[in-house]
Amino acid sequence: MTTRLPFTTDASEPVLARRTLLKGAAAAAATGMTISAAHAASVTPLGQTGAPTMSTAPLPLGPLPGSRYPDAHLESAKKGPPSFGPSGFPAFAGTMAVERVATGFRWAEGPVYFAAGRYLLFSDIPNNRIMRFSEDDGHLSVYRQPSMNSNGNTIDREGRLITCEHSGRRVTRTELDGSITVIADKFNGKRLNSPNDAVVTADGAIWFTDPAYGIGGFYEGIKAEPEQEKKNVYRVDPKSGEVKVVVDDFVEPNGLAISPDEKKLYICDTGFTDGPDNPSHIRVFDLDVAGGKVSNSKVFADMPKPSITDGVRCDTEGRVWCSVGWGDPNEDSVRCYTPSGELLGKIHIPETVANLCFGGQQRNRLYICGSTSLYAVYTSVQGAMKP
Repeated sequence: MTTRLPFTTDASEPVLARRTLLKGAAAAAATGMTISAAHAASVTPLGQTGAPTMSTAPLPLGPLPGSRYPDAHLESAKKGPPSFGPSGFPAFAGTMAVERVATGFRWAEGPVYFAAGRYLLFSDIPNNRIMRFSEDDGHLSVYRQPSMNSNGNTIDREGRLITCEHSGRRVTRTELDGSITVIADKFNGKRLNSPNDAVVTADGAIWFTDPAYGIGGFYEGIKAEPEQEKKNVYRVDPKSGEVKVVVDDFVEPNGLAISPDEKKLYICDTGFTDGPDNPSHIRVFDLDVAGGKVSNSKVFADMPKPSITDGVRCDTEGRVWCSVGWGDPNEDSVRCYTPSGELLGKIHIPETVANLCFGGQQRNRLYICGSTSLYAVYTSVQGAMKP
């Protein structure tokens, strides 16, 4: 049964006059104008947040199609007599194969492993999020969104996440309580370009690269003019927080890693993306951790153009593992070099490879960010304990 609301024409009862309604409408309009003005003065969105990737035939998970033991995706650079697996290549661990463990991203980058939780964090840059892959049960989830179009991630000696942000144009630290501390966003009073990758040395100093990829458009950041004259490599002092340039002659400084004894610093230069005469290689420096400086630069390894390498890690024996992509599909891989720069072998991946890191409880599982997917393979070596 419907009960009608009472309606009265009694003059003693309050009535909404036309003048009152007009005043109310005018006030609402004025409020709307104020809100509009406030919106016009608001900041832009915090970077590109992508739409979901629609697919009727998602890439399969598990060992790559056609895998058998020994896995043909592992290619040794040393050609010798037949042996149990690729000769002289430490990627071979016996009964294993390259696996796709997660997929559905637009550009996977910046992996870092947290041993205490047995999970991997990595960036999905265009989708403006950091993903989390739980190693124990294979669960995939979003760790942070928006992530300010995060790129490289690492972990400091206290177990805290260090992140390089494109649209934030800064390096941040996620504290153990979840709060975020800005480590560096300016140099000489001017904004950084778009921090790309970072490492932390034993003294707590944070070293990071600052190319211009994140301000080149709106897909992986926010388009802007660079304020820094050069694309530098920086060091943040662990005590004072002072940001200093340690190298200033890169075309596009990208991924970086330190040797397990902290005597060498490896930095990728992906300047080839800016022109065919620019470098596509890894440089190595003598590292002085206490002095906060590097010296004696030389080319460690050249990449086969038009391929580039923008992610690099070391194992406990000082071998250098790096990503390769963007060129010949037959070169889409992870490469492994001796400390002297001799190529040992390749792990072939069916997508362009961006970055990598060691993980697993024994740090013998290599996680590989390959475009739309996350790959993993067990190796016969352990990743260096230092990020």
